Amino acid sequence: MRRDVFTDEHEAFRDLVRTFVTKEILPSYSRWEEEGGADREVWRRAGRCGLLGMDVGTEYGGGGDPDYRHHVIVAEELARAGVYAPALSLHNEIAGMYLRTLATEEQKRRWLPGFCSGDLVTAIAITEPDAGSDVQRLRTRAVRDGDRYVLNGQKTFITNGSAADLFLVVARTGGGPAASGASVLVVEADRPGFTRGRKLDKIGMRAMDTVELFFDDVEVPAANLLGKEGRAFAYMMRTLRQERMMIAVAALAAAEKVMEDTLAYCREREVFGRPVGHHQYNRFVLAELATALAVARAFTDRCVAEHAAGRLAAEEAAMAKWWNTELCQKVVDRCLQLHGGYGVVRDFPVARAFVDTRVQTIYGGTTEVMKEMIGHSLI
Repeated sequence: MRRDVFTDEHEAFRDLVRTFVTKEILPSYSRWEEEGGADREVWRRAGRCGLLGMDVGTEYGGGGDPDYRHHVIVAEELARAGVYAPALSLHNEIAGMYLRTLATEEQKRRWLPGFCSGDLVTAIAITEPDAGSDVQRLRTRAVRDGDRYVLNGQKTFITNGSAADLFLVVARTGGGPAASGASVLVVEADRPGFTRGRKLDKIGMRAMDTVELFFDDVEVPAANLLGKEGRAFAYMMRTLRQERMMIAVAALAAAEKVMEDTLAYCREREVFGRPVGHHQYNRFVLAELATALAVARAFTDRCVAEHAAGRLAAEEAAMAKWWNTELCQKVVDRCLQLHGGYGVVRDFPVARAFVDTRVQTIYGGTTEVMKEMIGHSLI
């Protein structure tokens, strides 16, 4: 099915991303999975290839192109290759949005050149052991003391946590509810009192480093406050559409690639004297999956176009997020079944996808939270 959302220029950029993945990521990816993180140098290589800060102004070393569809292409190509490190989309789309839209001119000149070159890797530190979907339960606190904040608390499930140089930390700065009393502080990794905990031993996305963070009387300059004090939740709401679309785009691309691989397998692998795909029941399964993917692709590309134009509604992003991630689980599970015993052998991409894509229905807003949000918008 032709995708009208992209131009020839976009497809040329896709070729660039695909080449980068093939040359700079895939040869090392199995080792990164064993080590629990990507080589630091790959970030700098991404910067040199123009894959970081595509929408950051050229005066700061960025690409100067605000077209959201470049982010979509990066997310799709990483997902199609089955690679989840380095976490370029998190760096570019989420941390990048905070820095581009909230940083002062002085902060932009301090951080954005390194952000675009790969010399400064970023991470978002929101989730805590007792505050996942319910961010009102945040306990990490920053107390203003003259020209500094004193930061104390703990964060968990932090992607890029072991590689990051800059952490965008959401902490309570007021005495009221977190919704009106939390702020965003940029914390450099070399600040005294800041420590990184263990890398979490995940079942999937093992090359994506995910760690715990600890802040023990960390002194953060007031000049590192991003945006206004007490406005963190308002800023977080702005990034949610982008984050949810990022996940939706990646989930659908991963599902489509698993489907392509499975079709090839079903044409070649024989059972009871004929190819797997020649058995009627299996054809019905493939037909159902192909139809569901085609429908999801049409809706997702429409959402991409709407978001690029600044018109995407929050509930539409939530629809794309929950639908595509749940569909990905269904596609991967049924395609694994069609592979038989080979489906659980890690040499086959479907086996990796089975564990790597599972978390997508959880992070960025669980399926249950997405449905509640959509339902609330309808009543």
